[in-house]
Amino acid sequence: MKIGQIVFVKTGRGKGDAFIVISIQNEYIYLVDGKRCPLIKPKKKKVMHVQPTNYIAHLETDGRALQDADIRKRINEFLSLSKGGRSHWQKTM
Repeated sequence: MKIGQIVFVKTGRGKGDAFIVISIQNEYIYLVDGKRCPLIKPKKKKVMHVQPTNYIAHLETDGRALQDADIRKRINEFLSLSKGGRSHWQKTM
């Protein structure tokens, strides 16, 4: 698991949703999606409760602070690249 890696949650309310890893501490990772889990309040999950992808989002912002809009943009870029915008881990609604 790496900082900036996009993962899909396997359990809980966010099951099937894409998040970006922003911190790693022991067996826990902290995830953000820019909406329900903003940068100021990341979601704490055990590593075994997420499905990692091979995609690492670039979180550089040309000198300004990282914002929730940047997180949403990176997740949407990934989703548009993977299988026509839908992944088998995403919720189908």
